[in-house]
Amino acid sequence: MPQNFCEIMSRRGFVEWCSHPEELGKKMESEAVTGYVGFDPSADSLHVGNMVPIMGLAWLQKTGHRPIALAGGGTGLIGDPSGKTKERQLLSLERVEHNVERIKRQLGLFLDFDCGACSAIMANNYDWLSEINFIDFLRDTGKYFPVSFLINRDYVRSRIDDPEKTITYTELSYLLLQAHDFDHMYNAFGCSLQMGGNDQQVNIIGGIDLIRKRSGGQGYGVTFSLLLAANGQKFGKSEEGAVYLDPEKTSPYKFYQFWINTDDRDIERLHRIYSFAGLDDIAEIAEAHQRRPELREAQKSLAWEMTARVHGTQTAARVREASRVLFGESDVRSATDELLDTLAAEIPTADVQSPLPLSLIDGLVASGGVASKGEARRKLREGGVYLNGERQGDEGRQIASADLLPGGYAQVRVGKKDFRLLRFNH
Repeated sequence: MPQNFCEIMSRRGFVEWCSHPEELGKKMESEAVTGYVGFDPSADSLHVGNMVPIMGLAWLQKTGHRPIALAGGGTGLIGDPSGKTKERQLLSLERVEHNVERIKRQLGLFLDFDCGACSAIMANNYDWLSEINFIDFLRDTGKYFPVSFLINRDYVRSRIDDPEKTITYTELSYLLLQAHDFDHMYNAFGCSLQMGGNDQQVNIIGGIDLIRKRSGGQGYGVTFSLLLAANGQKFGKSEEGAVYLDPEKTSPYKFYQFWINTDDRDIERLHRIYSFAGLDDIAEIAEAHQRRPELREAQKSLAWEMTARVHGTQTAARVREASRVLFGESDVRSATDELLDTLAAEIPTADVQSPLPLSLIDGLVASGGVASKGEARRKLREGGVYLNGERQGDEGRQIASADLLPGGYAQVRVGKKDFRLLRFNH
């Protein structure tokens, strides 16, 4: 039986705004509702920030309703100007089509396209926007939008009032195209719900109004809260930038570590948003985490679920074990060559041509962990050097063949966090 999606999502902390919440709630409890989220194909991969509306679609399906993922193959040729301080660079049709195909594959990780009445649908607005006659569009859509409605948006007004900035007719027309999409989806798919980030509220309202005026129907809108980390920054970015779902842009190991490094203050809220676990289960995880926060079990739970979903359980298991090895939770001497290859792609790794045995001091210098042999000796005397996880203090220590791990590796660590690998090529 369909459930009240909005109520469930509100309890999990998703919903910021909902049009006609009581009416929509009753509708959802009595029938399966079709809803959609549009995805801007300005890049060829979704990132962690995009996953909030993706999870919205996934929960829509999970609560007995039908989700539609709308790729903006048509609107992507213009680009959504919402929240932008300057005009976006226009992409070619070929680039947009490439990005759409990549995004489609990633959405399939979260949505079930073959589960009966609630099967997800993938649509592309280029299919109908590319066939619009301009005069017909002005007569059938443009006439319903007063200019005052278009220019009174904050980002439009700020650019109109600033003599050094401009806003083009192309950008101003984006809202009309998105409203046209909602009306088309309403008539073609019986889709009465549009969802999106909180910056999409006015765009969604435009579509609701168009459905009422042109099609004589009732549309609904839901927006999701902007997700900010405890430090005030937009969630979904690391020191290297956005955290992508594409393994070529963000490696599975870095993806896993992103969740492991989540601030303790954020982890329970992120579990409610990014996990399918029940609220009682999440509360238990949070309670256990509060008792022993140093174990980071809550972060590990979420990191596993997200990495397994995006990259598969086999890859998730490999990067989880790599993380355990790197941070001393698992013995590096039991690591496989495949696992060490994973680590070698993530931490500084030096190829060593020198024959064995090699002095540990020379190995430390070759690794880049110390600047000189003198510094290496000092670190050894201070007890801050580790070889394959074991503390070293002998300045005469040699790295011998017996010290090599599978694949010809040796791990050195200087201090608490500077992990490095030596790879001996013989």
